[in-house]
Amino acid sequence: MRANCWTGRNSVEVLDVPDPRILNSRDAIVKVTSTAICGSDLHLYDGYVPTMRKGDILGHEFMGEVVETGSGVPNLSVGDRVVVPFPIACGACNACERGLTSVCENSNPNAGIAEKFMGHSPCGIFGYSHMLGGYAGGQAEYVRVPFADIGPLKITSDIPDEKVLFLSDILPTGYMGAEMCDISPGDVVAVWGAGPVGQFAIAGARLLGAERVIAIDRFPERLDMAASKAGATDVVNYAETPVLEALQELTGGRGPDACIDAVGLEGHAASALYAYDRVKQAARLETERPTALREAILACRSGGVVSVIGVYGGLMDKFPIGAFMNRSLVLRTGQAHVHRYMEPLLERIEQGDLDPSFVITHRMALDEAPQGYEMFKNKQDECIKVVLTP
Repeated sequence: MRANCWTGRNSVEVLDVPDPRILNSRDAIVKVTSTAICGSDLHLYDGYVPTMRKGDILGHEFMGEVVETGSGVPNLSVGDRVVVPFPIACGACNACERGLTSVCENSNPNAGIAEKFMGHSPCGIFGYSHMLGGYAGGQAEYVRVPFADIGPLKITSDIPDEKVLFLSDILPTGYMGAEMCDISPGDVVAVWGAGPVGQFAIAGARLLGAERVIAIDRFPERLDMAASKAGATDVVNYAETPVLEALQELTGGRGPDACIDAVGLEGHAASALYAYDRVKQAARLETERPTALREAILACRSGGVVSVIGVYGGLMDKFPIGAFMNRSLVLRTGQAHVHRYMEPLLERIEQGDLDPSFVITHRMALDEAPQGYEMFKNKQDECIKVVLTP
């Protein structure tokens, strides 16, 4: 089969690789009909996530048709159309029983590696380094799906792939980011990053009752999408306006009730501190550029919530712990526990409350994945989201 493989820093290639096969009774094989390039894939592409190996198949946002199942997958049949959540979860451990599927205790066979970096291991993730399981990803013609009796969501209607594909990751991620804010009617929420996850965090905040949502980014096309499609009431271009000053003015000096970091480890800013982060990151003395997180903590009103759904992978410098502790802020974080959100969000889509396909700007064949990665990374042709078709 054909698959998009990591071949080194800033390098991917679509190669011929062996077809996946059933290895466990709880496995299924899915023929991929749609897959996507995620912003967190760029952290692999840029070489900031360790334990990648040449030839690793990328991709954790995918859906398709079941073509084979193991004997322990009674809930799926050949021909079923499914969306597959990016966290691989067993469904039976302490974390899964609590609905915390992105920290499943059983799905990462390489947990020992992750424990050295993080203390405890998160779940295994499709196409996201050997530290997180070494699982082959979904930017391919076929994928082996472990714990298929727990993960995949069947799509029984004829709703198009593009409306449900993002249930695999970025729609639940954005929505969870908003849910963690404990939004009350009348609240003001600020969202750093108007990429796909940020767009869904904005939409989620509006669905949950926020009166105002402020989108922060530097690309006009993203800010336009946030205002016209996602529901942002205000936008701030940080390349033109100091963010903290703009938020003070927009909130009467109090600050947003909640702040969402949908940027993560490769943030940008026009500041001396950003230059400091770039140098340390380039020298591999620091893994993160936490511009958005620092600003979110400083901007949030005292007693407010800072929600972090942008991906961080290691260590950061100059964390404003004094502001965080002294102003009674609440920090909530996490990879999305996708399983718990898939069915409720599918209902929202089917009812017409939400059409996630608005984030798609580019559609390409799987063999064009290398061009898609370069286009997405460098924001060429106003690229916001790329969907690949095997």
